[in-house]
Amino acid sequence: VRSRRQRQMCIRDRYKTDIIKKLEDAGYTQYRIRKERLLGSSAMDKIRDGEMVGINSLGKICDLLDCQPGDLIKNK
Repeated sequence: VRSRRQRQMCIRDRYKTDIIKKLEDAGYTQYRIRKERLLGSSAMDKIRDGEMVGINSLGKICDLLDCQPGDLIKNK
C-alpha cells in the first residue's frame, strides 16, 4: 500500500496539476461527480492513485474543466 506522499508524488509524475482539486475548484466535488455519474468510480480511483485514465474519461474531464488534454498530462 502506498503512502499518501507516494501517491502525491506519483500524481505529479503523470499530471501537471491536481485534477481532483481542479474539478473541486470548478464546482465538481467528488460527491457531485458520483451522484451525477460524470465519471466512473474507477476513473476517480485512477486519478487518486496517479494512474492514467482512459481517453473517454480524459475527454470528459477536459469538457468539465474546459481545457485540453495537454493542459493536464505531462509529456515524457
